[in-house]
Amino acid sequence: MERTYRVVVAKPGLDGHDRGAKVIARALRDAGFEVVYTGLHQTPEQIVQAVVQEDADALGLSLLSGAHLVLVPRVIELLAANGRDDVLLLVGGIIPEDDIPVLEAAGVARVFTPGSPLAEIGTWLEHALDEREHSA
Repeated sequence: MERTYRVVVAKPGLDGHDRGAKVIARALRDAGFEVVYTGLHQTPEQIVQAVVQEDADALGLSLLSGAHLVLVPRVIELLAANGRDDVLLLVGGIIPEDDIPVLEAAGVARVFTPGSPLAEIGTWLEHALDEREHSA
């Protein structure tokens, strides 16, 4: 890792299940990332506020509720409005295969579905952020 990257992990919306988000947060921390977990029931506004306050390099959204096509575009819109459209955005959770290209077209860098190996997520994120550092 080029440097210690800061990642905000968030649970937008009304979904009350955060075991997966906590597992990802711990795996990223164990891989050397600085991780800020915002907790359950976060609004897009609260999530973007955390990204801005923490000066995050990446944002991971965990969604199981089916509201990803509403909540993710709103987060992307707010990131841009707050001058943080440079944040690498990844999404995980129950995302139908047909919705993945829609999210990627909106600005999501990568979607991880259930069963994605934890090491793959950390490795991908590290390489993506290192690559971004070199191209900046």
